Amino acid sequence: MRELRQAAARRGHQLPSDASVKRRIASWENGHSTPDDFYSPLLCDVYGVSAAELGLNHGSQQDSALLDAGYPASPDGAIQAVGKLWRADLNRYEPLLEAEPSEHAWSEASLRWLVAPEPAIPRPRSEGMRVGLGDVAAIKTTADLFAQLDDQFGGDHARHAVIQYLSNDVLPMLRGKYTEQVGRALFSTAAEATLLAGWMSYDSCHHGLAQRYFLQALRLAQDANDRRLAGSILSAMSHQATFLGQYTHGATLARAALMGISPVATPTLRAQFHAMEARALARTGDVTACEAALSAATRSLESRNSDDEPEWISYFDEAELAAEAAHCFRDVNSARQAVAHGENAMSGSHVRSDFFATMVLADAHLRAGETEEACRVALDALDLGEQLKSARCVSYLAEFRQDLAAAGDSAISRDFTEQAQEHRLWVASEAQLGI
Repeated sequence: MRELRQAAARRGHQLPSDASVKRRIASWENGHSTPDDFYSPLLCDVYGVSAAELGLNHGSQQDSALLDAGYPASPDGAIQAVGKLWRADLNRYEPLLEAEPSEHAWSEASLRWLVAPEPAIPRPRSEGMRVGLGDVAAIKTTADLFAQLDDQFGGDHARHAVIQYLSNDVLPMLRGKYTEQVGRALFSTAAEATLLAGWMSYDSCHHGLAQRYFLQALRLAQDANDRRLAGSILSAMSHQATFLGQYTHGATLARAALMGISPVATPTLRAQFHAMEARALARTGDVTACEAALSAATRSLESRNSDDEPEWISYFDEAELAAEAAHCFRDVNSARQAVAHGENAMSGSHVRSDFFATMVLADAHLRAGETEEACRVALDALDLGEQLKSARCVSYLAEFRQDLAAAGDSAISRDFTEQAQEHRLWVASEAQLGI
């Protein structure tokens, strides 16, 4: 019993009363039941063996279901799938945390969403906890607080707490009883919170897990009939695909977002989707198409009316578009244009976004042959990122270090390295580079 509690504590869990746990153990010993996906990893920890060695034969089927990157066929399927993901994530199930994204899943999800029939109505439920609009508002407020933490401290800061909240508090509501009106609002809010979990997992470079959260969020948004949110989820998928070098998928997902929400698209959403398309096209080297997408994004953003926009897209403003343009021109080797846009990309209110924008500006200066200015800007980025726990931020810094090394040894680079060594992200980038 003590060892089981210790194993649970290491995973951030607390077991129920001794009497309850003893009943479970007796049931296992008598062959009346087998440990579920919560207790199985704990027993494996206690005995230092695998699930198969403990005779937990359900593990292989369960593992297969957890690692599946398919698009759920129904609202109930989405609830079941995302619940399993949350539980496995909480248990730090390594095959899931280390899973690779599925290229096929990006194509399947976007196509199935685009051609989906009328949204399935979350069926009225007669069992479980009663859920009202006040409960939905509580989820929204809590998710917004986690989003602020994510923005300020990075995805690795509170990711586990987000998943714990979703599993412990939101999942029982999804399984509860509610009216159609409440069900729509609940599914939409749960989709937004799951999208946040996906972004945080992506920022932590758990890419297969992030993709699976994005897929479940898209299905929940579909059943909520929230086309705008669904388009934003496809845009997140586009962002991830481009980051991972899947540029054609990145462009296709951004175009699917534009096409899929055309009747209800707002100017800011169109601008953001065009910007994601431009990011992907820049990586393919198609300068003309990239510039056309950026021009479309600029025109859309200029026509926006903030009162008509979803509040969750309000972050995408002129500074954010400038940051996206800086990424694009850096990637097509237009260093001077990248510098010009990068200098206008600081929001002053979004720490991680400002870190990315500053690192891109440093890259642009380096590619323009301005090593001293590049190093000065990179030090500013390191100061900004001192509180960030983000594997993605570390990857930006590692890329800059490689480019700086390729530029050749100099007194400027040596002085920069000496100052940079005092920063936590610099140390983390050394581990990523294998130094």
